[in-house]
Amino acid sequence: MRHDLFSFQMFLAVATGKSIAKAAETQNIAASAVSKRISDLETNIGAQLFYRVQRGVELTPAGEEFYNYASSIMRLLDRMDADMSEFADGLRGHIRVAANTSSITQFLPEDLAEFTSAHEDLHIELTELTSDEIVRAVRDGIADIGIYSGMVEAKGLDIVPYRTDTLVVIAPRGHPITIQNAVKFEDLYNHKLVGLQQGSSLQAFLDKRAEKSDRKLKNCVQVVSFDGVRRMVQAGLGIAVLPYGAAEPYLESTDLALIPIDEKWATRTLNLAVRDFKAITISTRILIEHLTSSEIN
Repeated sequence: MRHDLFSFQMFLAVATGKSIAKAAETQNIAASAVSKRISDLETNIGAQLFYRVQRGVELTPAGEEFYNYASSIMRLLDRMDADMSEFADGLRGHIRVAANTSSITQFLPEDLAEFTSAHEDLHIELTELTSDEIVRAVRDGIADIGIYSGMVEAKGLDIVPYRTDTLVVIAPRGHPITIQNAVKFEDLYNHKLVGLQQGSSLQAFLDKRAEKSDRKLKNCVQVVSFDGVRRMVQAGLGIAVLPYGAAEPYLESTDLALIPIDEKWATRTLNLAVRDFKAITISTRILIEHLTSSEIN
């Protein structure tokens, strides 16, 4: 099956505007030409992409699926153009890194600062995502390197360990749980918790552990960032589970206390993933070897 990228562009314009006429106007092309492109595309694919309705068009189920693929392809083309233009401008390397909050909060700032100081001709584009989003970004070619929680599966990707971190409980000073030298997971059931957003690998992990015991954590509020978690805990809304490096530096400047978690899973791995180590660029390889302090074969 041969595909025409201009037809993809016309398809996306029609899908976005829900009208062939609007697509023709925005793309500066005759409506009949847009209609012909869509008709040829449907013939080529072998499926109807749009329902014709009174006020325009709507995507069919096949159209919805095709929209996801076409959008991804066009985004990748835009990314390719951007990356290639940087080489034309004299920038010798561009590396896209997607990382979770834990790695950005604890380890990456110093690691990347040291790397960029030694490699001034390499540009790093860092995006903060949840671990699930990171795995998808690497699979889809949106990110060259992904740094994510080892609690998330990443089948089909090449993986090496990046760092380990330790999970702890934080609570307002004077909270009843602070009299304990360490806590077990079951101790969390007795207290209100400040949780992380849906999509967070840490939150998903804690919720699944509770489900296995036919219990449910008392998440009184869920926020996006570690900073939000700390502020909610300090305000007395509940206790929380955070990585040690996202809690310990703030103890002196806040009214927070830190309690170790006496569970094997409290020490977890942050992994680094790429689509294929054999296919990565030299600049990407150099960065991975810097981050992991080991040679990648």
